[in-house]
Amino acid sequence: MSEIPAAEHPPDGAGRREALKRVAVALRTGGVGFALAGGYAGWALGGPEPENDVDFVVAEAEAGRAEEVLADAGLDVRQPPEDWLFKVYSDGAQVDILFRLAGIPVDEALLARAGEQEVLSVKMPVVDATDLIIGKLAALNEHACDLSKVLPTARALREKIDWSRAEDETDWNDIAVACLFLLRRIGVAPRAEHGVEPAGH
Repeated sequence: MSEIPAAEHPPDGAGRREALKRVAVALRTGGVGFALAGGYAGWALGGPEPENDVDFVVAEAEAGRAEEVLADAGLDVRQPPEDWLFKVYSDGAQVDILFRLAGIPVDEALLARAGEQEVLSVKMPVVDATDLIIGKLAALNEHACDLSKVLPTARALREKIDWSRAEDETDWNDIAVACLFLLRRIGVAPRAEHGVEPAGH
């Protein structure tokens, strides 16, 4: 396993899509439970195609085996300083394999909620829309509160999201609470939560 290089030339969308397929096939062939996550999961569910790296999630307990399976498939597996993911490169395209989201271990329950669908002619599990938006909301903090990472996905997938569960599972995060308030104000999320209309409405 090699170290992350100082710089990589980001590939175009076609390169990222090829890497997505190659990693998904390798994980499935190796018998590792996984799901497409992040911006490309949003794209697969009907949102805009992202311009950043591809993300997959695996259960924390299987992270080590996932590394071995991907390395055995000829992919370039690299260990970053962070202790919640590892990175895979395929012809220069970067794929992040995450086993913790906002400090919370990925578990079998999250993977079980993923829906099987065809992505780029390859059948694979894609994280549930609610889990996807929960992950994006939970990642917000006072140093990284770019709502452009949340709004396009929330708008595109709003009818597939269980907003009550999203609110319940991110109520510990004040930035996420503020983001949900904004999403309600602009009509992306429903204004009434848990059957209670916000004050003044």
